[in-house]
Amino acid sequence: MSIPVATVGRAAGDLVAGLEGLRGPIAVVRHCAELAELIAVCQSGLARAAIVSTGIDELTASVLDRFRHQGVSLLVLSDDGAQQRRLQNLGVATAPERSGAVDLAAQICRLVDAGPELGVATPSGGADPGYADASAPLRTHAATDPPSEGFLPQGSRGPAGPAPAGVAEHRVLAVWGPVGSPGKTTVAVNLAAEAAATGDSVLLIDADTYGPSVAATLGLLDESAGIAQACRYAEQGVLDPASLLKSSVELVVGGSPLRVLTGLSRADRWPELRSSALRQVLDRSREVFQTTVIDCGFALEADEELSFDTMAPRRNGSALLVLSEADQVIAVGAADSIGVPRLLRALDEVLSIVPAACLTVVLNKVRASAVGRRPEAALRRAWERFGPSLPIAHFLPWEPESADRALLAGQALREAVADSQLRRKIADIIGADAQRSRRSAVTSNTAGRTVSR
Repeated sequence: MSIPVATVGRAAGDLVAGLEGLRGPIAVVRHCAELAELIAVCQSGLARAAIVSTGIDELTASVLDRFRHQGVSLLVLSDDGAQQRRLQNLGVATAPERSGAVDLAAQICRLVDAGPELGVATPSGGADPGYADASAPLRTHAATDPPSEGFLPQGSRGPAGPAPAGVAEHRVLAVWGPVGSPGKTTVAVNLAAEAAATGDSVLLIDADTYGPSVAATLGLLDESAGIAQACRYAEQGVLDPASLLKSSVELVVGGSPLRVLTGLSRADRWPELRSSALRQVLDRSREVFQTTVIDCGFALEADEELSFDTMAPRRNGSALLVLSEADQVIAVGAADSIGVPRLLRALDEVLSIVPAACLTVVLNKVRASAVGRRPEAALRRAWERFGPSLPIAHFLPWEPESADRALLAGQALREAVADSQLRRKIADIIGADAQRSRRSAVTSNTAGRTVSR
């Protein structure tokens, strides 16, 4: 088996003669003058592996995805310890600059056998969904690992059950809805607030590339675009818990701390939310926070792949990634004659693109004036008439006064109108009230045992 290899940089160039002199499986097909030329060579399909010893600072998560997308394994020659750690965080293999040809040839063979995705998890086990490629067929993306038990609200497709005793829940909840302002941001903000009230450490992320509005809902200045800052750290391979916290804003909601990664300040900044970087943000958040709530964009179309002649960022890649990576997807639709059919059609699209998604259906803005008397029963009958595979798990009442009061104050519902039925129904989605009761009981029992001693 012959392995065509492209190289760039002086150190890599010095090894060309040695690699060719081995007369083994390694065949150097091109020595490039700069990294851009190397990328072009790899995208043309001439190489299965690449050796890089210059332009290492330019190797970001997005650039590396270009190599992985073409099935090219990458080996970087560097003696800089900081660079080695950064590249290893990005899933890139490294070797000392003065490595011998025999050792490099063996390492390249191992990398090619292992595949270009070594050390990097992707939703489909293949190329990153954040890039469009006109030469590749349209792909669907599915989560490879089922969500852990105990993370699934009522109405989900997966099994529900209590989390094992003593195990902290680290869950990612995606709040998604079709076009038409069904109220997903309101649901996302208040889900995060209710989770924080239970004592969980919570991160709320605005990953909507069309209409980011979490910051405005909470009365925050969004010029900083925390999600973009976190993605920049991730692009460079230096996203750690400290930089994630630095990118986020801390709030206190009803006495409970909550952190927020604000959304893009302008919709035209969407290329800053590359899927490769956003995945690292989600992974890091899962490590640091017990609950991560993500408000993601509505659009899921992959047809834009057909509009590019070369690889290009994909605006809907962030939404596709979030749906693939989430433990639970809260699908929010408006409870009226327009919103319900939209949600039904959109759910079919979600399940065709992300078939392993665990979905909980929530109908928002439920009111008799839109669907008639006994609105919940009427909506269930209409829903069942269409024969969807998922039941309606939760109904959220239409309370415009409560929502407007919270929005005007830049607060969550539990601060502005704590006694509202809408707030209680949103808390039911994640079982926040029950969780608070369990924790109170545990605290009381612990206190009692302490006193008895």
